[in-house]
Amino acid sequence: MTALVPVILCGGTGTRLWPLSRASYPKQYWALAGSGEETLLQQTQQRLESIPDLQPPLLICNEDHRFIVAEQMRQIGVEPAAILLEPMGRNTAPAVAIAALQAAAQGDDPLLLVLAADHVIRDGAAFRKTVQAGMAAAEGGQLVTFGIVPTAPETGYGYIEAAHPLGNTTAPVPIARFVEKPDRATAEGFLATGRFTWNSGMFLFKASAILSELERLAPEVVSACRSALEQDSVDLDFIRLEREAFARCPNVAIDVAVMERTDRGAVLPLQAGWSDVGSWSALWETADQDSNGNVLRGRVISENSSNCYLRSEHRLVVGLGVENLVVVETNDVVLVAHRDKAQDVKSIVGLLEQEGARESKAHRKIYRPWGAYDGITEGDRWQVKRISVNPGASLSLQMHHHRAEHWIVVQGTAVVEKDGVEELVGENQSTYIPLGCKHRLSNRGKIPVEMIEVQSGPYLGEDDIVRFEDRYGRSDLAPTPQ
Repeated sequence: MTALVPVILCGGTGTRLWPLSRASYPKQYWALAGSGEETLLQQTQQRLESIPDLQPPLLICNEDHRFIVAEQMRQIGVEPAAILLEPMGRNTAPAVAIAALQAAAQGDDPLLLVLAADHVIRDGAAFRKTVQAGMAAAEGGQLVTFGIVPTAPETGYGYIEAAHPLGNTTAPVPIARFVEKPDRATAEGFLATGRFTWNSGMFLFKASAILSELERLAPEVVSACRSALEQDSVDLDFIRLEREAFARCPNVAIDVAVMERTDRGAVLPLQAGWSDVGSWSALWETADQDSNGNVLRGRVISENSSNCYLRSEHRLVVGLGVENLVVVETNDVVLVAHRDKAQDVKSIVGLLEQEGARESKAHRKIYRPWGAYDGITEGDRWQVKRISVNPGASLSLQMHHHRAEHWIVVQGTAVVEKDGVEELVGENQSTYIPLGCKHRLSNRGKIPVEMIEVQSGPYLGEDDIVRFEDRYGRSDLAPTPQ
């Protein structure tokens, strides 16, 4: 049997799930579905694990999220075949081309199962059964896409028309056409024919088959991707695609580039409790609800409330006598919306972007390869952060032109280097980093180092960092002093 390689596409910012999902930490990296702590990305990989001949996954992500992806795979004990870094988003056709070229470079011709990292699938067993049902057709050279059996005349999804009514078929059916998002009357007509499914954006095909069709139908995509891969650079556990070559790649979906034009396309119906989690109301619909129709996440109290989605990330959220609301609390934003209007949150993100508001793209807590920091409070010429440094991790060797720093360790033991001299700073101890001092903090222990950082100076921006050494391959290093 041909080996099966998952190709997990981790791009996208999911602004319709703002304020939780933002560009700095999109929805696929959050635990949104089920009662466990697994993120959508982790669930995407885990639901495959009993499929025979399953190989380690290929993950394709934005370079800004590379350490998040690597850490989430490490947490579930998965070592990817590769994590490929896109220097900018170019839609799904280039991502699929990169995956197929990478697989071909290994000398094999596996089946590629292309999945989005941010979908919810409630019935994992049904999903695995459907994937296996499509493998023979894919091994024979067909390009199989999974069509979601419609549960309603949705106007927010694209549709796929099969060449004949699907009935209870368990084998792929030739595709007649793809249809963009219809109006309601058209969608109702689609459902009446028994030939239409929702377009899920999930695919199964041999690497050689999709490369052949890409070469025939979108040669410019393959050419740019091949060049970007040939000029790649290995960065720790990542493959960094060459920026200029990848930038020449057209921004096009695999549906448009190939699936709508090929004569080898086939659709396989899927009934597995699928959702693309495109809004807070969609998340409410797919989640387990209590007897009053509420979905409660985090530190939440609900009394005499019904049909609500109430989520707390930090502070206590109380719902008292409310109905049909979405309430989402983060450490810097509280969203309150009627469930029927929750999809309009994207327009709020647009307004915040116009204002240049930080909340449009980033959380207060910012993740770094060594850990994370949280901006607690700030004033004129000062600010306070909480910093967490993972075991075995180290900040870059750096200095600042415009600020001094005072570090107070509250957990663990930090190794602090100042102008070439190391000192140990333990719990309830502190150290001072003068302006212009070349410094670094390392955690050589087995528990995270937690510390409070007080910055003071005329300019406190994150761009006031001059790096001299960095174990994580960040490219903004200062020239080596002579």
